[in-house]
Amino acid sequence: MRRTAAVILGAVALLGALAGPAGAVPDPVATVDCLTMAAGDLTSLVDPTAPGVPTEVPGTGCLAP
Repeated sequence: MRRTAAVILGAVALLGALAGPAGAVPDPVATVDCLTMAAGDLTSLVDPTAPGVPTEVPGTGCLAP
């Protein structure tokens, strides 16, 4: 009986840990708009003050909710 209760409790805890918060769903229309604007901004790929330093990949900021 204890083992069954422990397995059920562990499964519920695992499902609770894997479930994302309800506010973490990105808006697909806003994401597409952000990605199209980021693709058009190719001038930010190279920083003229530090050309050897890698920059952020365009569009990665659009994926965060």
